[in-house]
Amino acid sequence: MVINSQRFGSLQVPDEKIITMARPVLGFERLKSFCLIEIEELSPFLLMQSTEDAEVGFLVMNPLIFFPDYRIEINSQEIAELEVTDPASVETYVILTVARKSGDLTANLQGPILINTVNNKAKQLVLVNSQYQVQHSLTRAAEELIAGAERTQAEELVPA
Repeated sequence: MVINSQRFGSLQVPDEKIITMARPVLGFERLKSFCLIEIEELSPFLLMQSTEDAEVGFLVMNPLIFFPDYRIEINSQEIAELEVTDPASVETYVILTVARKSGDLTANLQGPILINTVNNKAKQLVLVNSQYQVQHSLTRAAEELIAGAERTQAEELVPA
């Protein structure tokens, strides 16, 4: 299938890579079909491109890259809606945006996207009563990861 992207032009995507939204992305309820596109220059980020509207594409990532302690609770109804038989077949992504005030790249940890990789059904969750927000700074998260790695390295260098 050929997918049109406003930013990247025409992209060839195998039909088996098309994702159907069981629950659409908030604000984009009319769009039900997407695909994840790996673009080398964007790594570790992916493009979640609408197959129905060339102007709609989201930069997404696996949240564990910058937020290694990220955990969400998913109820059985959410799992049933995606027809999940093996929890290991579910991948989690978060949408990235640029914060208006700071210009910082942020991750929406409150609205993760779950994809069942067996049947390519997906949905966006809205986490309520959670510690997560819609804008978590990737810059701050990267700085914290680096500081933690430096502390660990310094501890390893100190003789016991």
